[in-house]
Amino acid sequence: MKAQIKVGIAGLFLFVATSPVMAAGNAQAGKAKAQVCFSCHGANGASPANPAWPKLAGQHAKYIAKQLADFKKGKTRKDPAMAGQVASLSADDMANLAAFFAEQTPKAGGAAKDKVALGQRIYRGGNEKSGVAACAGCHSPNGAGNPAANFPRLSGQNAGYVVKALNDFAKGVRSNDAGSMMRTIAARMTDAEKSAVASYIEGLK
Repeated sequence: MKAQIKVGIAGLFLFVATSPVMAAGNAQAGKAKAQVCFSCHGANGASPANPAWPKLAGQHAKYIAKQLADFKKGKTRKDPAMAGQVASLSADDMANLAAFFAEQTPKAGGAAKDKVALGQRIYRGGNEKSGVAACAGCHSPNGAGNPAANFPRLSGQNAGYVVKALNDFAKGVRSNDAGSMMRTIAARMTDAEKSAVASYIEGLK
């Protein structure tokens, strides 16, 4: 069974990251381009057909645009399917797509009850013994993220995708994190911690 989790919005962001300034996109223009994205990421990016694929609805525009640009460069983030999708996109196309998805309403998720305790502990307090930092420090207590620092929204994200992302960071398959922050954290997490925190994140709202 799954349970929704509500967490207070107040919190302290512990890290600051910088990223290139990107032009604001046109959501209406992005909507036309986004139709092809729906087959994998769900209608309006809210409910992917495969839990290993991310929800895009409600994600910060600057973050989405950066991920698309990184997929196109193919150095710090690689994916055969995404490489084909972004190959013909211009910087304006990416900004427009990002603007469209950022305006969409995320679909609520749920957390597995048997994983809530461990997941909450890692998300809110980390693991001092292994040096795993609390997720809430960058992604906020309720998973809203920090758009100014380009830290993504996590609340309601598919657990399967979060686990995949953590494993990709841990293995160095994905390296587009500022200062190797996520690679360092993910490499110190156990499989049980990754699974639990991913489930907890899916239940955040």
